[in-house]
Amino acid sequence: MQLKTYILSRLVVAGLILLTLSCSQAPEDNTLRFGLTSMPVTLDPRFATDAASSRINRLLYQRLVDFDEAYRPVPALASWQVLSAKHYRFFISAERFSNGEKLTADDVKATFSYILNEKNASPHRITLSNIERMEAVDDRTIDFYLSKPDPLFPGRLGIGILPTSLIEQEHAFNRQPVGSGPFKFMDWTEGSHLRLQRRRDQQMIEFVKAHDPTVRVLKLMSGEIDMLQNDLPPELIEYCRAQEDIQVVSGSGSNYAYLGFNMNDEVAGDLAVRKAVAYALDRDAIIRYVMGDAARLATSLLPPDHWSSESGLPIIRRDLQQARRLLEEAGYDDSNPVHLVYKTSSDPFRLRLATIIQQQLAEAGIRVTLKSYDWGTFYGDIKAGRFQMYSLIWVGIKLPDIYRYVFHSNAIPPAGANRGRFISPVADRLIESAEAGQSLQEQAQQYRKLQDFIQQQLPYVSLWYEDHIFVARRNISGYNIARDGNYDGLADVHRIK
Repeated sequence: MQLKTYILSRLVVAGLILLTLSCSQAPEDNTLRFGLTSMPVTLDPRFATDAASSRINRLLYQRLVDFDEAYRPVPALASWQVLSAKHYRFFISAERFSNGEKLTADDVKATFSYILNEKNASPHRITLSNIERMEAVDDRTIDFYLSKPDPLFPGRLGIGILPTSLIEQEHAFNRQPVGSGPFKFMDWTEGSHLRLQRRRDQQMIEFVKAHDPTVRVLKLMSGEIDMLQNDLPPELIEYCRAQEDIQVVSGSGSNYAYLGFNMNDEVAGDLAVRKAVAYALDRDAIIRYVMGDAARLATSLLPPDHWSSESGLPIIRRDLQQARRLLEEAGYDDSNPVHLVYKTSSDPFRLRLATIIQQQLAEAGIRVTLKSYDWGTFYGDIKAGRFQMYSLIWVGIKLPDIYRYVFHSNAIPPAGANRGRFISPVADRLIESAEAGQSLQEQAQQYRKLQDFIQQQLPYVSLWYEDHIFVARRNISGYNIARDGNYDGLADVHRIK
């Protein structure tokens, strides 16, 4: 494996050197350019669900509420008072949309009313379904009345606010966004060049699509783009570190990588098999030698610094003897080995990780067949439950009620993301007890018990939380890496002259 990695890295470097000679010259204007793997699907926050859309929409629209370093809700566009368990009052700061209109309580009400209207088919409707009604007290004050108590409610309001006048006109926000964020929309040409202007100083930021990681690095080296974040294989990251004109900065991330299992499958549904998989994995070696130490071991969906995380969960270290002992107790041995089909995407780096996991499991006597697919086919199979084992990443988790969405027996797709069909009365009871808590402290206590139970049952085998890697030209400064990988650092980034 090390030899293969070395050969691949040499080929990548050779390709970079040769291709750099033919790269076009850097643009001469003062625009800062940010390389993207893929462009956003929509610039309308009422419908955005993919990572690129969510991150760019944060630059265009302000939200009532954001999150602190412990993932607790904090004021953004508005502060709030809890007038009763089902009555929240929000006080909105004085802001204007990029078209000059004042942002008022009516805009907040219109935005959330649109999302709550079932006819509009917003994917965020379920998140806000507890809102019974809203009342604009005055231009700067709005009341939310809930159908039942929910201590997590402020954290559900992290959706960008749109102007009422344009909502009523059925304005095409998806391609012509109008918000009150730090940036305003300029244009989106050729489907691969999106320009925003920073409102405080008119600095232009252009997002440039370059799906291939080698091409993105080439564009960075030639000056066609100034910076990029994530989606680079370790060989390219190390190559960038060696370049005098390039800087590489890493920051701890909260994106959670895991192995998922089909609990209805005769083999993957056996707890002893899942435990054997967990003990067969050498996650430390993968993080060190394959990921370049750009990750930290995970024990649950929630990172250890989350306010409701059970940080005391034990880390399952590699123990091949224990893995084989578990398999023997389940009736498997060399004459009757375990067979698992492992599905993954066709992304080269994800496929490489899957190949290494396949090799590690083989050392414990677990035979794995790899099957890789394009993203659409792969994700469709996972949602439909057509798998034994797969790997994916949860991105941007903020609220602990993700556990209902992922593990409650009522969350089988399409009702939720319980893709492994994990059915457990104990888990259901703990989830419901957590939701019934009258304070964040009471909820945290139950969520911690739930995390301990989930680790015992292993519907997921936790892998790691992946770091975020920011790569830029040396003259770029001021960008701060966010824990969830958002692009908020563009509000302060600048070119040193």
